[in-house]
Amino acid sequence: MKLSIDLSPEQAQRLRDEAERLGLAPEDLARSVIADLLATPSEDFKAAAERVLRKNKELYRRLA
Repeated sequence: MKLSIDLSPEQAQRLRDEAERLGLAPEDLARSVIADLLATPSEDFKAAAERVLRKNKELYRRLA
């Protein structure tokens, strides 16, 4: 998918500076940041998973 976004001049300069510091093209840095964001579970998911693990802790211990 191709995506186009508008950045303020300050944001664009920050992206270029950070990309240069990391030795990347600005497009590659933006792509990487978006991929990381999408791969990270949301806080709601984390909270639900923790509740299930806490609730079933004894069951998991017995099954181990």
